[in-house]
Amino acid sequence: MATLTRVKVKHATCGRMLGALSYVLQSKKVTFNGIRVETGHNCTPYTSYLEMMATKQSFKKTDGVNFFHYVHSFSDKENITPWQANEIARELAEKLFPDNECVIATHNDTDNLHSHIIVNSVSFRDGKKLHMSPTSLQEQRQFNDEICRAHGFSVLEPYDGQKRKKRLTPGEYRAAMRGESWKFRLIKAIDEALEYSPDKESFILNMEYEGYEVRWDDEHKYILFTTPEGQKCRDRTLHDDTYLKENLEKLFAYRAEHGFTPQTPEPPEGWLAQANAMNKLASDAVRLGKSIEKMADVPPALKPFTPADSKQKKREALKKLAQGHKLRSEQEQEMNLTM
Repeated sequence: MATLTRVKVKHATCGRMLGALSYVLQSKKVTFNGIRVETGHNCTPYTSYLEMMATKQSFKKTDGVNFFHYVHSFSDKENITPWQANEIARELAEKLFPDNECVIATHNDTDNLHSHIIVNSVSFRDGKKLHMSPTSLQEQRQFNDEICRAHGFSVLEPYDGQKRKKRLTPGEYRAAMRGESWKFRLIKAIDEALEYSPDKESFILNMEYEGYEVRWDDEHKYILFTTPEGQKCRDRTLHDDTYLKENLEKLFAYRAEHGFTPQTPEPPEGWLAQANAMNKLASDAVRLGKSIEKMADVPPALKPFTPADSKQKKREALKKLAQGHKLRSEQEQEMNLTM
């Protein structure tokens, strides 16, 4: 069973298009048994960006929405090879976008086989630009079902947008794939995006490339993730404090200060170790402060009074003399010296 999802790209600029192509064509993701599983429709994957830009420039259409990004994925229960998945995605691209340049890159580095389809928004034949309506994705999914049936793969039961009271949501469309936890697929996508992200902006962009929306702003306490199927999830419900907003901010601050190499694990003395060390230092400081406060609350010990001054000695000598005691010679000398 194959599903089709359109990635929501907020600013589909030419730069973003280059970033999307670079991401989907990574050797680590598209190589299977030593061979790259990638094809092009009306272009060659290796030179696709140059070809797409040449089309845009020839028709002077380099502004607005420059590309569309789709994810065509199969359930892990399907018995399908990467080459079959790529062929089906290529047929779909040819059917939906006959006059546009498309790159089809099949990723086999996750549990479910999926293909990315990057579509140039400008036709190379007449320069017309693609425009998507609210019902476009539903119509495109119907073409997807036809192609899957032709290849002998199962599809979701037919849906009729005119008979439904509301549009089919991505979550309903992929309901048959919920045997595997969508939340753990999200965690895996976050881990993979972090391997390539030196900062917050690139992390959000890498998540968008995989079909995930990320709402991360200063006005909200939590990061909100939205899956390609429409499920929403806050960072605090991902079973690991590593994904909390404040911890990811510390991670990217550490990478900005110390540098970052993609696909390189953080060293033992990395940001998390520094955070733990700072927490320990803070707790030690608190304990020290409390100890000092306790010490300050204890009054100083009282010292016994000792009559060491000469006047006090004189008073004691006179008191003894008045009581009929005989003074010793040294006491007499002291009395004479002080009188």
